[in-house]
Amino acid sequence: MTTFCFVHGAWHDAWSWKWLIAELDQFGHHAIAVELPCEDPEATFETYAEVVAASLSQAPDDLVLVGHSLAGLSVPLVASLRPVGRIVFLCALLAAPGRSLVEQLQDEPDMIRARYRDGLAEDERGRTRWVDFDIAREVMYADCSEEIARAAFDHLRPQGKNIPYSQRNELDALPNVPMTYVICEEDQLVNPAWARQAVPERLGIEPDFLPGGHSPFLSRPRDLARLLSEPTQTLPL
Repeated sequence: MTTFCFVHGAWHDAWSWKWLIAELDQFGHHAIAVELPCEDPEATFETYAEVVAASLSQAPDDLVLVGHSLAGLSVPLVASLRPVGRIVFLCALLAAPGRSLVEQLQDEPDMIRARYRDGLAEDERGRTRWVDFDIAREVMYADCSEEIARAAFDHLRPQGKNIPYSQRNELDALPNVPMTYVICEEDQLVNPAWARQAVPERLGIEPDFLPGGHSPFLSRPRDLARLLSEPTQTLPL
């Protein structure tokens, strides 16, 4: 049995993993889904990592840590706080040690597809929130059923951005643990073309692939559970 810890990306919550957790249970695995304080405009990626680590006080040292989308910037920090058996980056951004997300996007503008911005509004606390279901579905839930897409949209929360996005990553280097990166080939948020190039360069591994869009834990949980149950045995260079 493997213990998985799932860390959601921007705007989402722990609820979004429930179908994947049910599938992994069928494979005999245990899973934990962590709720990040993304509504807090003062929270940093280091804050997120501390929340994850605190939730894993009873978890085994060889757990598999899965970070989706924006969580790709916080899950490497978790490995500096506690033992981790493997990190899985799922349709995820990749941290550049010593640099902020704002700096990364200036140098790598193709990392994220820009369409999502048309579906967001900013509130009085400087947080982004989704206001357009059709764009959210196009970008994040295109291959989900209408029912699941609506439910996922209703669960979306405000996301703090000014402090976490502008703060430089505290890592000196990515952690020396086995890593897997999963690209979804029709992802309309994290650019698959960017990931195909960045993953070998930055992680020293070849990515795994799934069909479909940005949220495979909602659209194809069985396929994702099967892939996670048989990870590629890869170590970063």
